[in-house]
Amino acid sequence: MASIRSLCLIAAAALATSACALFPRGDDSARVVAMPGQIEPIHAAAITRDLAVFWVSSNGCTDKDDLTPVVNRAGDGSTITLRRIDEDRCDRPMADGVEIIWSFEELGLTPGSRVQVNNPYQLPPSI
Repeated sequence: MASIRSLCLIAAAALATSACALFPRGDDSARVVAMPGQIEPIHAAAITRDLAVFWVSSNGCTDKDDLTPVVNRAGDGSTITLRRIDEDRCDRPMADGVEIIWSFEELGLTPGSRVQVNNPYQLPPSI
């Protein structure tokens, strides 16, 4: 019992002190950037010279306006994080999901830019 209590106290202390890294200090040396919606698990992604193509789950109503790509630039490359901003509340699940495409122009990227994707992958649900 005492070891469980000790573990709980250690976990609580770790959580309490780790939050310090999330909040900016008065000198603006750290910034927290809020992202819209929730991160969207994807079935697949393909990056071409000037397109970013994603396959995502859909209950029958998902379209491009329900998702937003957040582009972060670092060094000579960029990272795209696809976020869902509107829930798909339909009841016609699509086995293969839907394909959503953004041009590099829409994303503010130059053709041929080095890009990586920051979303978790999820297998399509079996229907």
